[in-house]
Formats: sequence, C-alpha cells, structure tokens
Amino acid sequence: MNPAQSAAQPGTAARASSGTSASSASAASSSKFATVLRVTGGNFMEMFDFFLFGFYATQISKAFFPSGNEFASLMLTFMTFGAGFLMRPLGAIFLGAYVDRVGRRQGLIVTLALMALGTLLIACVPAYAAIGLAAPLLVLIGRLLQGFSAGVELGGVSVYLSEMATPGRKGFYVSWQSASQQVAIVVAAALGYWLNVTFTSQEIGDFYWRIPFFVGCLIVPVLFIIRRSLQETEEFMARKHRPDAREIFQSMVANWGLVLAGMMLVSMTTVSFYLITVYTPTFGKSVLHLSTTDALVVTLCVAISNFIWLPIMGALSDRVGRKPLLILFTVLTIFTAYPSLKWLVGTPSFARMLEVELWLSFLYASYNGAMVVALTEVMPVNVRTAGFSLAYSLATALFGGFTPAIATGLIEMTGDKGAPGLWMTAAAVCGLVATLLLYRRQVNPADTVRVPVV
Repeated sequence: MNPAQSAAQPGTAARASSGTSASSASAASSSKFATVLRVTGGNFMEMFDFFLFGFYATQISKAFFPSGNEFASLMLTFMTFGAGFLMRPLGAIFLGAYVDRVGRRQGLIVTLALMALGTLLIACVPAYAAIGLAAPLLVLIGRLLQGFSAGVELGGVSVYLSEMATPGRKGFYVSWQSASQQVAIVVAAALGYWLNVTFTSQEIGDFYWRIPFFVGCLIVPVLFIIRRSLQETEEFMARKHRPDAREIFQSMVANWGLVLAGMMLVSMTTVSFYLITVYTPTFGKSVLHLSTTDALVVTLCVAISNFIWLPIMGALSDRVGRKPLLILFTVLTIFTAYPSLKWLVGTPSFARMLEVELWLSFLYASYNGAMVVALTEVMPVNVRTAGFSLAYSLATALFGGFTPAIATGLIEMTGDKGAPGLWMTAAAVCGLVATLLLYRRQVNPADTVRVPVV
C-alpha cells in the first residue's frame, strides 16, 4: 500500500463508519415508525368498531329499541352504549393480567378477535320487528364483548408504545394511541356523510346504517396479519419475573389509591372525548336542530383537530413535563366549557358549533397528550398494563361511557341545552384534583412519578 493510500485509509474508515451509523439510525427510525403504524392500526380498528354504536345511535334506537317516546328510545340505546363500558373494568383486570403475564403482542391479538366478534354480532342481528326481544338482547351481548375487549386495548397499546419509545420522547410516541382513535372518528364520520348524501333517511334507518359495521368486519383479517408481525418489547422480554394473575390482583388491591387517582386523571379525557365526538352527531341533530350533514362535518373537523394537537402536545410534555400541561388545561376547561356551550345554544348555527367544538377539541387533545403517557409512568412496572387499563376503564365506565346518556338526561331534566358543559366541567375538576395528588412532590424534570412496587 502506498503512502497516499495509507493516509487516506483512516478518513475512509471514518466515513464508512459514519455512513454505517447514519444508515443504522435511519433504519431504526424507520423500524419504529413501522411499529407505531402496526400497533395503532389495530387500535384504530377496535376504536372504529366501538364508536360506530354511538355514531348511529338514532338508527340503532329505531331498529332495536322501538318506543312511542323518542327520548326513551334514545336513552335505551345510549344505556346499551354505556353498558359496554361497564365491561371494561373486567376486561382490564382479566385481559390486563393476561397481557402482563404473557406479553404485549399476544394480548393485542386477543383483544382484536373479541372486538371483531362483538362488531359482527351487532352488524348481523335482525331488527326488533323481525325477532322481537332477542334483537336488543343480542345487540347488548355484542356491545358487552366490545367493552370487554376495549378494557385492555388502550392500556395494551399505550404501554407497548411507551416501552418501545426513544428515550425522552415517550409523550410523543404514546400520543399516537389517542391519535389513531381520531383516524377512526374521521373514517366513521366520512362514512356517515357518504351514507347521508347517497341514501334517504328512511333507507339508512332500514338497513344502510349497518354498512360501516360490515366495513369494520372486512378490515379485521388484514389487521390480524399486521398484529401477528409485531415483536415483543425489549423491556418486557428483559424482565426476570412475570407475575401471575394472583400477584397482579394483589398488586392492584395494594395500589388501590393509585388506581383511584389514575381513574380521576382519566375522567377529564374520557368525558370530553365522548362529548365532542360520539355525542356530537346526536347533539347537533336532536338538540341544535342542525342537519345530519352539518353535525357529521363538525365531527370530522373535530377528529382532524384532535389528530393534529395530540402528538404536538405529547411532544411538548416531553419538554416541559406532564404536570404543567395537565394543570393548565383542566383549569381552562373549568372556566370555559359551560360558557362555550351556552353561547352555542343561544343562537345555534353550523359556524358556532364548529367554533365551539374545535375549542373543546383543543382542550381535550392538549390535556390528553400529557395524560396518557403520565398514566403509563405512574403505574408499577410489573403490572403496568393491568393498572393503566383498570384506571382507564373505571373512568370510562363511571364517567365517559355514559356521557351521551348523561348529557341527554341533563338537558331533559334542566331544560338547559348547554348543560353537557357542566358535566365536562365536573370531569375537569376531577382531573385537576388527581394531578395535584399524583404530582404533590416534584420528582424529576420529566414530571414522572416513581411508585414502589408492592
């Protein structure tokens, strides 16, 4: 080798090493992006199926819960919608323990199968006019299956994303769990818009409301393939001890105070989310007397707004901490939720509804971007999925899941069309109290809470 070649060798080697390093970093980034898509793709489908029931509440009430009183019929439908949430704590306990014991990947496949079964049942049940009381009973069973599955789906996805996230970017990665739900809302609202411009109201009520449910069933096989390709997280694989169901239950009992505080933390998220998404089509049509198309367009815009703000605020929480964002947006909600809705119902219009719903969307997404990752951080690591899922499911069962029914009931009882804003305000108070309890001691720059494993 001549001197020139010798002199060039170190630089060449350095460049080669640098190129290899850059290539590896790019591949790792691409791999994480692909993993996020695979995980949240299944989450999108499960939440799409779960939300459809609320979106088509009016049609479902006429098909399965006929009554001479429109209010009573709609309330029965929303109570059935809420019944699915009562199953979520059970799903969180039993499926959450299963996921913490056997792994994140296998658990996410099981939840997808259960959700698909419940959705298929709802899509295929004949109307009340054809089979009588068996119709609402079968719909209720389908809804309970959906609820049992959803009880651990959000926790399983959130924990998976937190464990595979790049250090210092957990908030950004975990926010995509909630962002994928917004894609589900967009697709559901877009399908609803298409139905309304393609068929008459009578045709939709008779049969065509079932089309979105069939669409959800058709996508399931693709998602099974996607989820089967997931790899188990390195953090889970590195654990020496994996608790059995008895140990997980004992830990949940020992950490009941933490689960209760977590439930209060989630209450702000779950109430505001179901108020501005699932309840919006019914609120726009039945309360504000706007067209179905107007209500669906607003819902579509809200979902897009949520999708934009969630990762932004998740990333911001990585920089400034979870606590400041949680406090700021619960306080803003307390002072603005009810006045905003009162202003809207004073002179209802498409423009006002869009403006108010986008403001409530900003409040929800900004809070939730910090809240979900915070909940993964406060739970003991060996029961992270079960703890997260139980806190989240209790909040949805007691607060969020019955939001459409509570909103409908509040308006009927008080005569105040802006009354749902009071329900959102109460949830924000719970979120603020929980934040102050969980972060009563400053722990580190990321505002995470260290909890000893019991």
